[in-house]
Amino acid sequence: MRVLQLIDSLEAGGAERVALNFANALAKEIEGSFLCATRAEGVLVKSIDNTVGYIYINKKSTLDIKAIIILNRFIKFNKIDLIHAHSTSYFLATIIKFLNPKLKLVWHDHYGESEFLDNRPRHILQICSLFFSHVFVVNSKLKAWAKKHLKVKSISYLANYAMLRTIPSETKLKGQYGKRVVCMANLRPQKDHLNLLKAFSKVIKKHPDWTLHLIGKNFNDNYSKTIFKFIKSENLEKHIFTYGSCPDTSTILKQCNVGLLSSKSEGLPLALLEYGLLGLPVIATNVGQCDEVIKDSYNGVLVSPNNVDELSKAILLYIEDEVLRHDFAVRFNKYIKTKYSKEVVINKVIETYKNIMV
Repeated sequence: MRVLQLIDSLEAGGAERVALNFANALAKEIEGSFLCATRAEGVLVKSIDNTVGYIYINKKSTLDIKAIIILNRFIKFNKIDLIHAHSTSYFLATIIKFLNPKLKLVWHDHYGESEFLDNRPRHILQICSLFFSHVFVVNSKLKAWAKKHLKVKSISYLANYAMLRTIPSETKLKGQYGKRVVCMANLRPQKDHLNLLKAFSKVIKKHPDWTLHLIGKNFNDNYSKTIFKFIKSENLEKHIFTYGSCPDTSTILKQCNVGLLSSKSEGLPLALLEYGLLGLPVIATNVGQCDEVIKDSYNGVLVSPNNVDELSKAILLYIEDEVLRHDFAVRFNKYIKTKYSKEVVINKVIETYKNIMV
């Protein structure tokens, strides 16, 4: 079996890290594992295993004929049997499938705004879904949506899994050792950083020695400008730090003491699993599948989305109770290692591939 993971970019986002993790893990399990970045590369390029066949096609438009030809040649040359397309790369994958009818196509839906599915564009996706052999989804709401709107019968929920790699250390966090909160999320509206900033501004009134560290790509749009404007207007520059997209996740998390997400909408956030692997106590909003991994008041804290008071109280709870922080971190670490291992997820993926190839 020879499988290509197809993804728009290799920036450090959740879908991108999943595609990379799959390509690296499958290289040890199947005949050939390949990875293609279509529109942009990024910091994750450094983490591609040397056993993975990699190509970047520099796609510049929806119907970039040159990029389509390059990818089609790559697939034919490497005798690829199946494309596993992630997120919006399904359209290019469908074109390639049309050119190679025997090729199998799996789509992986990582849609980040699953709380707002009524607004999701779907007409082109519905047409493309006629060519899908299977659809993986990252939460139960996406599964229900896919069953209702897509022209494919084979749909399943697939949990993410985290895998932290040791790469040369690049990022040294500011702030005081032992008093750092981290949020790993690209600067997108559904991640609701403003809710977090407002909550943390309340926290530092009681604990000014604690700092917040935002790890994630800055798209230099109105949303990110609003974030930086808030930090400056509230005089938070000495308490809240931003770092952009960083590849050395393990190094960063080892420097932190609490892992947090304040999203309006999620699937199963890869960041949560990574927090767990590194032994951080966690706080997250109760959206998507977050309650699948966080058992509130047992191995972490769940709060309502867009609720500044709940979030600030949760952060204060950890700051002011070190024993609780330690106990929750140990339980969460054990739960993630038991339930979200690479082996469990990859075995399920391979089994699905085999059923498709029959």
